[in-house]
Amino acid sequence: MKRLFFLIPIIAFVALTGLFYSGLFLAPTVLPSPLVGKTAPEITLPKLDEEAEGFTRAELGQGKPIIINYWASWCAPCRIEHPNLEALAMREGVTLYGVDYKDNAEDARKFLTELGNPFDKINRDAEGRVAIDWGVTGVPETFVVDSAGVIRVHFAGPVTEEVMNRLILPALK
Repeated sequence: MKRLFFLIPIIAFVALTGLFYSGLFLAPTVLPSPLVGKTAPEITLPKLDEEAEGFTRAELGQGKPIIINYWASWCAPCRIEHPNLEALAMREGVTLYGVDYKDNAEDARKFLTELGNPFDKINRDAEGRVAIDWGVTGVPETFVVDSAGVIRVHFAGPVTEEVMNRLILPALK
C-alpha cells in the first residue's frame, strides 16, 4: 500500500510532463474556434471616423465572402502583416473589413495614413466588447466569413503570404 502512494505522484508527474511537452508542438495560430462553421456574431460598432465607412452584421452573408481583420496601431505584428493585407485587398473580388481593437482613434488614423488603408470599411471596438463575442484573444486576428454569413476561418497572428495561400484565399472560393 505504501508503494502505491509512492508511485501515484511519480505517475502524475510523468503524465503532466508528457502533456506539457506535447503542447509545445501544437500550432497556436490555428484556433479551434467554436465559431468556425457558425453564423457570424453581431458586429454593430461605430465606424472609425466620419470619413471611413463602417459595417454591420447585416452586410455579412450578402452573397460575397468577406475578410474581417482585428488590428490596432499599438500592435507590432499588425505592422508586420499590413503589407500582406494591402496585397490581399488589391486582389480582384476580395472584400476586407477592419476592426480597430482597443485603440485610440487618432492613433489608428495615423497608422493608416502612414502605412496605407487596405480596408473597404472600418469599425472601432474601443472597449473590446464585440471582440469577445467573436472570440478574439488579441491582435491581429483574421476571420473569413463566407457568402452565407458563416465563419469559415479564424486565424490568430499576422497574415503572411503562406497564411493567405493556405487558409484565407481557399476559404474565399
